[in-house]
Amino acid sequence: RVTRVLREKFPRASAIKVVDISGGCGAMYEIHIESEDFREKRTVQQHQMVNQALSEEIKSMHGLRIFTSTPE
Repeated sequence: RVTRVLREKFPRASAIKVVDISGGCGAMYEIHIESEDFREKRTVQQHQMVNQALSEEIKSMHGLRIFTSTPE
């Protein structure tokens, strides 16, 4: 579900990886997104974009690690 939402919100993403790091309960995720949408934005702005895209999903999470980058 998280991956699907991210693909919808970041259609220009060249890579999206979502890993459940909760030990199986599905409450903590590590997200890696590479997208042109992040170019010329500060890291905090990139993370805000991801948090906004996942605003509904975050309500049921215990934690979220976000890693963003732009294509080389």
